[in-house]
Amino acid sequence: MPMGYQPPKFQQFDGKGNPKQHVAHFVETCNNAGTYGDHLVKQFVRSLKGNAFDWYTDLKAGSINGWEHLEQEFLNRFYNTRRTVSMVELTNSRQWKESRRLHQ
Repeated sequence: MPMGYQPPKFQQFDGKGNPKQHVAHFVETCNNAGTYGDHLVKQFVRSLKGNAFDWYTDLKAGSINGWEHLEQEFLNRFYNTRRTVSMVELTNSRQWKESRRLHQ
């Protein structure tokens, strides 16, 4: 880091919430402070707490090969791929099952 560099204050991610949004805020904050590329790897831990911090500290030394790799591992770990089902979908599903039972 350059002489006199003051690291920015980051929003903290604890393993809950939207990890994509966290990464976007983190990168924007770093870029505004003049931090780019693989320097993001060293700063990322400062934006984590709780389960997310535990995950980071459990990574094997030398297992991360740059920012893109860390970002992908982070998203793989914390991004919830389950989609939210709307009330309309739930209602339609229940009605479909009930009408199927009636016709059997």
